[in-house]
Amino acid sequence: MALVLHAGRTNKNAFKALIAAEYSGVQVDLAHNFQLDVSNKTPEFIKMNPLGKVPVLETPEGPVFESNAIARYVTRLKSGNPLYGSSLLEYAHIENWIDFASLEIDDNILEWYKPRMGRAAYFPPVEEAAISALKRALGALNTHLASSTYLVGHYVTLADIVMTCNLYFGFINVMTKIFTSEFPHVERYFWTMVNQPTFSKIIGEVKQTEKVPPVVSSKKPSQPKETAKSKPKRKDEPKKEAKKEPAKPAAETGEEEEEAPKPKPKNALDLLPPSKMVLDEWKRLYSNTKTNFREVAIKGFWDMYDPEGYSLWFCDYKYNDENTVSFVTMNKVGGFLQRMDLARKYAFGKMLIIGSEPPFKVKGLWLFRGLEIPQFILDECYDMELYDWRKANITDEAEKERVNQMIEDQEPFEGEPLLDAKCFK
Repeated sequence: MALVLHAGRTNKNAFKALIAAEYSGVQVDLAHNFQLDVSNKTPEFIKMNPLGKVPVLETPEGPVFESNAIARYVTRLKSGNPLYGSSLLEYAHIENWIDFASLEIDDNILEWYKPRMGRAAYFPPVEEAAISALKRALGALNTHLASSTYLVGHYVTLADIVMTCNLYFGFINVMTKIFTSEFPHVERYFWTMVNQPTFSKIIGEVKQTEKVPPVVSSKKPSQPKETAKSKPKRKDEPKKEAKKEPAKPAAETGEEEEEAPKPKPKNALDLLPPSKMVLDEWKRLYSNTKTNFREVAIKGFWDMYDPEGYSLWFCDYKYNDENTVSFVTMNKVGGFLQRMDLARKYAFGKMLIIGSEPPFKVKGLWLFRGLEIPQFILDECYDMELYDWRKANITDEAEKERVNQMIEDQEPFEGEPLLDAKCFK
């Protein structure tokens, strides 16, 4: 009998076991046609978990419930599994971070989320306490990750799987960019993890929520009370007023803000004086030049370049010592370029991952509309603060040549081989 996981396909608690299974080479199948609040109410399911909660893992020896217990079970199926560390101390550290992820991160996220969705009574002081506790936990996690790529050791462990799945729920539901920007190392860690192939295979594309969900209207329970009070007065004329009241909730304050949004302001870069450089023309030239790159693309770039309308910037990653695993480093850069999508209309970039062995260096060249790095990019893309930025001096021939080399992915670059080169266009 194969291992069968009873849960929905988007259940973050099911993700824990499925990701652990992928890393461990263990086959775990999702139950066919599972429907929440239907499948988990059947007598067969209740026999596996008397509380009717998901997920539940069905094994040849019997069922296992509670998501962390399931993930531990799957991990233990592989003897000497590196997901559990390489020493007794690492094992203990993995366990302490699993508990931290559950008690300090997950519990507080749910305490924030559930009342807003009408799944628990909403009390502002309780929400404030949950958010405060969550920030305290994220602050501690941020401090730990300032000098670490992973929670324990130098590779993914079960602690990272549990932590990432719990953070995932917060990132997609209540933790907006404004909220998480206070914790840049947590952001870096989360996006690094979810962009790893094994994680993304299970979780899929991750999009951070843009707003905290509004509280489910608390006026609904009060309406029956009003009608109950009005029943004895049916002989009076207020009956007509009672008919008018149902029309009012459609125009409640919270809904008005969503239904009548303010016109989106123009980007400040659109208000700059026209430039002779047309960015899309340069991007087409770059993409279409397959041979004689120096003579065609590089020459074309400088012919187009407008120093009064655009600026060139070099960037160097501040934490190269962390870049000890090649695919993680490449995913880190790939995640940065994904999050720069908001600047596609105003920027072109090249990112080089340098070195034949770790730690790998990450350097970049960026062309931005305007004479400074656009403020909205600094505000919205947290990766920017992970790099040191320096404006290129194109009157210096050496600086200009460095620009050329980075655009064409010259190898070796500054005496070292290239592991990878990525383009943002």
